[in-house]
Amino acid sequence: MRRPTLAAALVALVASALLTTSLAGSPALASYRGALSPVARVWSEPTAGYDFLDAAVLHARRSIDLSLYELSDPTMERDLIARARAGVVVRVLLNADYDGRYENAAAATTLAAGSVHVAWADPGTIFHAKYALIDDDVAYVGTGNLVESDYPSTRDFWVEDTRPSDDAAIASTFDADFNHRDAAPVEAGGLLWSPGSTPALVALIDSASHTLLVENEEMDDAAIEAALEGAARRGVEVKVVMTYSPEWSAALGRLRAAGVRVSTLGSSQIYIHAKVICADCSASGGTVFIGSENFSTSSLEYNRELGVLSASRAAVSAVEGAVDADYATGRVAS
Repeated sequence: MRRPTLAAALVALVASALLTTSLAGSPALASYRGALSPVARVWSEPTAGYDFLDAAVLHARRSIDLSLYELSDPTMERDLIARARAGVVVRVLLNADYDGRYENAAAATTLAAGSVHVAWADPGTIFHAKYALIDDDVAYVGTGNLVESDYPSTRDFWVEDTRPSDDAAIASTFDADFNHRDAAPVEAGGLLWSPGSTPALVALIDSASHTLLVENEEMDDAAIEAALEGAARRGVEVKVVMTYSPEWSAALGRLRAAGVRVSTLGSSQIYIHAKVICADCSASGGTVFIGSENFSTSSLEYNRELGVLSASRAAVSAVEGAVDADYATGRVAS
């Protein structure tokens, strides 16, 4: 792993301090006390497409580390092979658990034949995180799988994180997972790893004073549900957007009974695969979570997951705009 020079480390430290100072006056940060990361750019899917990630891979000069729950994208596979054959060290970690060996078999075979270093994640743990680290200094963290057939119809988000300490933490965690070393994820900034992400997500929900916007694929975690219900009961306007499934009907019924506004989209509409929370988001600020964590006990307490907590204007604006639009498109239960 490339290590930053002392000068670079000092610059990063000063930048981090300045960022913290600049954010200290925002309404959301006054409530949310957890660590945050500066998100440089955000892509909202399906509008943005995945050209940004293809370009990042093709511009890699030294290394590419990619961890995925599911990979079935011929363009991305060709990109990875092209960089590997050009001398870039390309490592891909694929989920093996919960049908992962079957779902990822074709991609694993193709990549291995193309000089890419492929590893299967440890069995017994679902590796649901979706992230790429380019040259150890730019990380892309997402909510979506790299499955080409899903791109046109699925709501997802990806963020770019260039903070050196975040990227170093991701690099170290990936290296341990790729080499099957039993080590806890390395914490840094606003990175939110699972197992164990429930307290931070509950704290974010609890920090909201005025509004909460939430999208998730699943709703099956008692702590998250209780926090959302508690927010609504204390007067926060809580909006939850999901694709309709009878599997979540009971949980959504409890949320509605507590005053949460629930909007569900049908099978012919955009599929809500995103996992986001936006607390007190407005033109003047907010705090946002974007990551791979579904609101289920498995995802929050057992899986390998990765998300980012941020108060960057780019992240707040992207999530607020997309979730509000999805809410308006769905069916709001009375």
